[in-house]
Amino acid sequence: MVAHSEQNALKTPAKMPAKTPSTTPARRLPKEARRQQLLATALVIIRDEGADRLTLGNLAIRAGVSKPVVYEHFGTRSGLLIELYRWIDTERVSAFQAAMAAETRGQDQTIRLLATTYIHCATDITDDFHTVGAALAGSEEKAAVFQELLNNVILMFVAVLKPFDTLPAGELEKRCIGFVGAGEALSSALVRGTLDAREAETVFASLISGGMAAR
Repeated sequence: MVAHSEQNALKTPAKMPAKTPSTTPARRLPKEARRQQLLATALVIIRDEGADRLTLGNLAIRAGVSKPVVYEHFGTRSGLLIELYRWIDTERVSAFQAAMAAETRGQDQTIRLLATTYIHCATDITDDFHTVGAALAGSEEKAAVFQELLNNVILMFVAVLKPFDTLPAGELEKRCIGFVGAGEALSSALVRGTLDAREAETVFASLISGGMAAR
């Protein structure tokens, strides 16, 4: 899930798990498991040393692998940052989907849970997401990936609200674009301290409820 805006973006309730890398040689892992280990190690480097210290060479050292292994997975530092950007957001999306996938609910209850869960998730991993995003500032790749992540969130909103859709054909997706934009702005206000969590959640739920009404 994309972070609320490019200036503020998705801290976790208990930060995303990132194991402290070992200085001993890494054992051979399947390719996907190695990728996950490298991304987790990259996140540790950012938290411990700052984004400037996240280089492919430093990642190889901290992960206990050779440089060619890191280059094979990411190619360039920009490629690494893009994958880390996606990975952090994927963790939040997973948390969002898990929270919404419980028992069947009515429309009002679903909207309230949607608003609460989104605001909560959109203020998760803010520091990490923002730090990686800042390291990518100005890159065309960041703009493209940010839009990709935003589109994914819109589709999630459509899926959650579809059972209650009484709008003209195609209208729900358009309104979900507006809902997500409002959620991003409210989450940003929460991070800045302009609103508290309860206020942001209540306002967001009201906006969604009003937006679901046929006109």
